[in-house]
Amino acid sequence: MILSETEVREKLSTLPDWITRDGTINVTYKFKDFIQAIEFVNRLVVPSEKSGHHPDIFISYNKVTINLTSHDEGGITQKDFDLAHEIVDIVNSLMIK
Repeated sequence: MILSETEVREKLSTLPDWITRDGTINVTYKFKDFIQAIEFVNRLVVPSEKSGHHPDIFISYNKVTINLTSHDEGGITQKDFDLAHEIVDIVNSLMIK
């Protein structure tokens, strides 16, 4: 079920650095270098596969941008926020800010 704009804003308040844009929720993380950026992206594989929900990922050297939307639903759903919280946990485990 697609979330309302109000629901999206409320849920974003629990995700530091995440924003909504063009029907997605997204974040950009900056890492020490390319190797650390790729290490982070590799850690996204298991939770993405487990949930059957895959982010759009853009890598530019040490920056990784993640866009989440539920393509099959046509908008932002709870699945996007569930995966976003897992992504935040991964970032925190890498001690990256």
